This record gives sequence, C-alpha cells and structure tokens, in this order.
Amino acid sequence: MNHTTHQEGVKKLAELIKDIDIAMLTTVDEDGTLRSRPMSTQEVEFDGDLWFLTSDDTAKVGEISRENRVNVSYAKLDKQRFVSVSGTAEIVNDKAKIEELWSPIYKAYFPKGLDDPSLRLLKIHAEKAEYWESSGLIPTVIAFVQSMAGKEAEMGENEKIQLA
Repeated sequence: MNHTTHQEGVKKLAELIKDIDIAMLTTVDEDGTLRSRPMSTQEVEFDGDLWFLTSDDTAKVGEISRENRVNVSYAKLDKQRFVSVSGTAEIVNDKAKIEELWSPIYKAYFPKGLDDPSLRLLKIHAEKAEYWESSGLIPTVIAFVQSMAGKEAEMGENEKIQLA
C-alpha cells in the first residue's frame, strides 16, 4: 500500500504508533556515535510531529543542538509491529504546550512538576517512516518454514512512508 499524500501517511503512522507508549530516541553524540534512550511519547493526536518531555540539562539536548537529525523507533511485540521514524528535532520552551501535555505521572521524572525551570519539550518533525508488521507468531513461523523449503512466503507487511 502506498500512501500518496502527506495526510494519508500521517494517518497511517498515527494508527501504527497510537498504542505504543515507550519509544527509543536515537541522537548523534559529539564523537559521531549513535545514542538511544527510552522516551515516553506524549498522548496527543499525531499530526506529523512527535512530542516528548525532557529537561534542558540532558545529554540529548546538547546532542540535538549539534545535530538535529534523529530517529525514533517503536515496537509493539504482541502485535509484531515495528516502526522507525526519521526526522528533525528541536527543543521547545512553551509553557502552555507543556501544561497541555502534562500528566501527574511525570512528577516521577520531574519532581518539581510544572514549576521545574528546566522542563522543556522535544518536538520531532517526522519526515520519513518505515514499518514492519506481521500477522502474529504462528503465521510468521509458517511463512518462515515455507521460505526455508523454497516456497514464496508472505512474511508480513513492510512499507516506507514519506511525510515531508
């Protein structure tokens, strides 16, 4: 399935990641190595941008200030769904948006709550995405066995989505 319009791509990506809370954010360290860390995606209607809460004194903020190209990957193991999103990141200091996205559970990460002067938003503008999705473990195993026997097998769905 090809998503020919930006709107179709955004809609498909929104469906793929809507029920996945934790993502792995990959940035580029100052020596060029890739660094990944778990982040909780904010519950907001996906419109082409991903939102995360962060603190302005973290390593990722420094890394993004040097190189704003990032990747965010999602995995939903029980659905055998994997999503990789490439884009550009920016640090946003918008108190109204922070309040909009805030949940009391975040106090565990930000003990000062909304009064924390280092509290920021990490906004990632999604440019491209790719996903892999299979129909479950048993069909995947059957397809794998068929492919090992030399038969053409459907291992699931894989597609690239252009967003920018």
